[in-house]
Amino acid sequence: MPQRLLRQTAAALTGAVLLATPLHTLAADGDAAKLGDELTPVGAKRAGNEEGTIPAWDGGLTEPPDCYDGPGSWYCNPFPDDTPKFTITADNVDEHKDKLSAGQIKMFEQHPETFKMKVYETRRTFANPEWIYEGTKRNAKEASLGGNGEALVDAINGYPFPIPENGKAAMWNHKVRYLGSGVRRWNNQFAVTKGGRYNHVVIQEDVAFPYNTKGKEPEDLDNVIIRFLQQVTEPARLAGTITLVHDTMDQTKEPRRAWQYNPGQRRLRRAPSVAYDNPGTAADGQRTNDQLDMFNGAMDRYSWKLVGKKEMYVPANSYGLHSNEHSYEDIVQQDHIDQELPRYELRRVWVVESEVKEGTSHIYGRRTFYIDEDGWQIRLVDVYDQRGELWRFQEGHTVMAYAFKALAPVAETIYDFQNGRYLVQALHNEHEPIVERDFDDRHFDPSNVSREASR
Repeated sequence: MPQRLLRQTAAALTGAVLLATPLHTLAADGDAAKLGDELTPVGAKRAGNEEGTIPAWDGGLTEPPDCYDGPGSWYCNPFPDDTPKFTITADNVDEHKDKLSAGQIKMFEQHPETFKMKVYETRRTFANPEWIYEGTKRNAKEASLGGNGEALVDAINGYPFPIPENGKAAMWNHKVRYLGSGVRRWNNQFAVTKGGRYNHVVIQEDVAFPYNTKGKEPEDLDNVIIRFLQQVTEPARLAGTITLVHDTMDQTKEPRRAWQYNPGQRRLRRAPSVAYDNPGTAADGQRTNDQLDMFNGAMDRYSWKLVGKKEMYVPANSYGLHSNEHSYEDIVQQDHIDQELPRYELRRVWVVESEVKEGTSHIYGRRTFYIDEDGWQIRLVDVYDQRGELWRFQEGHTVMAYAFKALAPVAETIYDFQNGRYLVQALHNEHEPIVERDFDDRHFDPSNVSREASR
């Protein structure tokens, strides 16, 4: 983005945000004492807003609703009687621009006849287990950033920086947010052409989160915070393709460990390219590796700035989009997903600006992240090319998975404004819902993965 436009954007945000200082990671004792009182246990403002359009956080959704059939079943909508307060369309978008991102506004410009946002009552359903709250409070006093922000120091079991004072701290909160200690999930991915045709890829993903395993200490981790095993099961031409990743806590000490298995070669090989702006698995060039889970991996190719907080309309509580009553064919439409299904709410989000650093490279010149204060989930990303032009736009749709008290992704979209295509991933409507699994380390050992893949 040209510097003049960048300054204008920052100035426009300034009036609506609470500015944060750019340095320091440890919370002062007085600030840490606010957690669980003035602030929620993970650092959000507990009170609602003055207008009453954002309610106070009352502990979140800690018990399953009566419609839930138990572990392994679908997350039914706890608010079946909710109806939209209003719907944003191309006809009235100007009335709401102060609470929309550049990418959202561009969607209305490119698809004025079909794109809409149904805005519902804000339901602050976020909740995590009590031991995550306890770990977060400890982290606030003890955790810090090392290696120019590429290493977590003395952090474990919770959000490392619930009161962040720089952009990297806020991004680390998203990267290690609580998603359970281990999960198996289905990731149905659709690369959709401008004409509405698509390639459907089915991926099984096993994920273990040593960082958020109860009872662990930092020295127990062997520098690994996440273990990730991804296997393509459909279509036949890609079936058996495997990606194995061990994400590290101190990325200056050791970068991400990654391996890939190609069924044709029948060998598991080290794959340093599973990072940054290299193409994502079977995504037809519509996402980079670091766009999975909205953002993942090293941050060293960008400079990061925590701009502050802002009230915005973002995806949340997307139980309608998650429902197994809807097929993939129902959801995946031309130009964008069926906008009758997502739910949008007014939320307070942290705004984080990132710009590629001189002397490094990435296909994206700049990205703006919008991170929900409740749960540290990235909800939106505006993605710019090297010329400063808006290129792509991401949305992250989640539900509160009340079975294990975590926000669970149910759809991630990446819209490309330059080629008219889009990618939707993380759908599992016609597969099993996300379930907790207790994986041992051997499940993610390269020798074991190679042996199992070769059978």
